Amino acid sequence: MSFDFATPIDRRQHPSQKWHRYAPDVLPLWVADMDFVSPPAIVEALEARVAHGVFGYGTTPDSLREALCRWSATHYDWSIAPEWQVWLPGVVPALHLACRLLTAPGEGVLTVTPIYPPFLKVAEQHGRLAQTVALSEPAASGEPWRLEREALEAAITPETRLLLWCHPHNPTGRVWSVGELALLAELAERHDLTIVSDELHCDLILDDAPHRPLAALFPDLAARIVTLWAPSKTFNVAGLGCACAVIPDPALRERWRAAMRGAMPDVNVLGMLAAEVAYTDGEPWRQALLAVLRDNRRRLFAAVEGWPGVRATPPEATYLAWLDLREAGLGAAPQQRLLEEARVALSDGADFGWPGFVRVNFGTPASVLDAALERLDGVLGGRT
Repeated sequence: MSFDFATPIDRRQHPSQKWHRYAPDVLPLWVADMDFVSPPAIVEALEARVAHGVFGYGTTPDSLREALCRWSATHYDWSIAPEWQVWLPGVVPALHLACRLLTAPGEGVLTVTPIYPPFLKVAEQHGRLAQTVALSEPAASGEPWRLEREALEAAITPETRLLLWCHPHNPTGRVWSVGELALLAELAERHDLTIVSDELHCDLILDDAPHRPLAALFPDLAARIVTLWAPSKTFNVAGLGCACAVIPDPALRERWRAAMRGAMPDVNVLGMLAAEVAYTDGEPWRQALLAVLRDNRRRLFAAVEGWPGVRATPPEATYLAWLDLREAGLGAAPQQRLLEEARVALSDGADFGWPGFVRVNFGTPASVLDAALERLDGVLGGRT
């Protein structure tokens, strides 16, 4: 079966955060939103559902729960139960819910930077203490970002109650080692922390490595771990608003359900259908997507090698690359300079807690990526 990942789609014909934030002459490689048509099986199922014509309040079907159970067992070697699943409108709402539920005003919410920007806003929006710890950055291009024990232990205080974790990591693309995950588990138990593990990009591992859910590795810590999954990034259905919190511990799960009541809307009925089809019939499309993303990663990093002063490590997962432009001669705001001079929109590293960096979304047809890289090369390639 073949899928079309090459034909550019005119996304300006419908309202789009990615394509309407900037002027029409700008190529947007910023927000984590791919430019590929979703799997045909999802599109066909949605067309059939829309033809029904009634979109009232829905319920989570048993078939969706069973589909996710099969997907977890097949892809992660983790046998989850249908009742562990709490479906909700999105991962970001789940982060806010976790903050309100699992911490009290003035208590600490810890996260590791650089990090997806909503992680950095959760604590302050709810009157909690925002705490961060920096990853150890690579000494040279190609080396991995690392989680260091000393830095993490130093960041944990008596006020710390919640760790917001991203696995695989956005924006660096790290697939965390078992040793790094074991460190998290050890410190969570010793310091009485709960971990919310955002594993949104776990089906987008580009290298030959399996995804290891944190909760699967450490089942004895079930009362301390909430796992967040969604088909949104992998199958390009983010606008349909559907995610799942996997909570093995019954007491924690009931507290989570109680906190949700009245605090957030029901899950989108079309989103639940898309999720079920993704987890039932989406694997051939996902495999084809991974091949395209690997090739796009190659294209991007072939260009990066020719940009003086730019350092980067190819991501092990996701369609996002994290570039260090602090020595590229673009000043303190490289994202803005590239927007103005190259007419390419990238995500500003300052929003992730690391000024001087940019995040590049290479989840787009090769022709669009090549056009953007040519523009960037015109600015970055000639600098010393």
